[in-house]
Amino acid sequence: MLIVGFVLAALNLRPALAGVSPILPTIMRDLGLGPAGGGAITTVMVGCLGLLAPAAPVLATRIGLDRTLLAGLLVLAAGVALRSADGVSALYGGAALAGAAIAVMNVVMPGLVKQHFPGRIGLFTGLYVSVMVGGAALASAVMVPLTDGFGWRTAAGSAAPLALLAAALWAVAAVRPGAVRRTPRVGADPAPVSRAGSAEVPAAENRRAGARAPAPGARRVPAAGARRVPAAGGGRAGGRPYLALLRARATWLVAAFMGLQSLTFYVMLAWLPTIFQAAGLPAGQAGYLLGLTNLVQIPAALIVPLHAGRARSQVPHVVAAMLLVIAGYAGLLLAPTTAPWLWMVVLGLGQGAAIALALLVITVRAPDPASVTALSAVAQTGGYLLAALGPLAIGVLHEVSGGWTVPLLAGLGACVVQLAVGVLAARPAPV
Repeated sequence: MLIVGFVLAALNLRPALAGVSPILPTIMRDLGLGPAGGGAITTVMVGCLGLLAPAAPVLATRIGLDRTLLAGLLVLAAGVALRSADGVSALYGGAALAGAAIAVMNVVMPGLVKQHFPGRIGLFTGLYVSVMVGGAALASAVMVPLTDGFGWRTAAGSAAPLALLAAALWAVAAVRPGAVRRTPRVGADPAPVSRAGSAEVPAAENRRAGARAPAPGARRVPAAGARRVPAAGGGRAGGRPYLALLRARATWLVAAFMGLQSLTFYVMLAWLPTIFQAAGLPAGQAGYLLGLTNLVQIPAALIVPLHAGRARSQVPHVVAAMLLVIAGYAGLLLAPTTAPWLWMVVLGLGQGAAIALALLVITVRAPDPASVTALSAVAQTGGYLLAALGPLAIGVLHEVSGGWTVPLLAGLGACVVQLAVGVLAARPAPV
């Protein structure tokens, strides 16, 4: 039940974002928005992902990771419903509320992986990222048919019931008396763990694997080489401040990689159907192509962390992923109507691997759930603030240049920078 609730929560991380771009031309016509105003819908949401990410560790310390995720799901449902109400103010206000909810959920998901599945970090990172991008693919595919049948407001609000369903299931699975534990700050009272591969494995896991348990009443002594990290569920809050994270070079490399990955992803999420429509493809086909590129992210997001999580360095995986993303951008620039499905498959494989690697690097670089949540907050704050510039900047470049060549060249430049930063961030340097 816990795994089902976790998966359903992950499914809600992207539909509210991905469901806008396929129907963006309809929204713009209905509300009289220009390209910059249309791009600002996604920019508002992505900006909130960065600005409000620091709230997640504070909430997790006070009420626990599990209840923090539950609160995020409920706020997400409210934001999506408000965004679908009448008026431009409701559109942007609901987008901000939904973005705030996703910001908190984004930050706590790696910590939940470390807390609930410490011995299977690669598997569950891949699982939740693949489900997350699957939610984006589903939203991209159904928005145009829903809009044709019921109008864009009903289509855009269709993510709210999914969030409520996830909240109900997560409340039953994880948020129950005795199940919710506060998450200590980094440096709280430690609990011994030993290390297996790249994941922290609690001592209890070692005993189940055959290690001899201590005699009743005996003092527990960590094995040689064991690392002492904060317990996942209790202990007095206190310890290592955020300033220590901010002084670490690795933190900023992880944040830059996360931000550039998000920027190049959200540019496509916001403008891909519009680019295809400008090239002469019908709106329905453009929406399906966005769904395709999101759909093929699923196998990449599921498989790549399984292999990369066991490796000491994730550099080769980052290089391969970014070469695919660059090839997808280049194909869209040079020949958007020549085998567009091919460019979308190539782009999707690269982007699915890139997002999974960005989140995996956050999880494996920090030693415990509290540290993962703190690093995730720092990385996603700076990262998403950088990413928020993408859709708006691309819209402005399109408006100024009158075409899509200059915006796509700018996107290609961001991909090249992302490759360089990703190589540095993926090297084995603990935070």
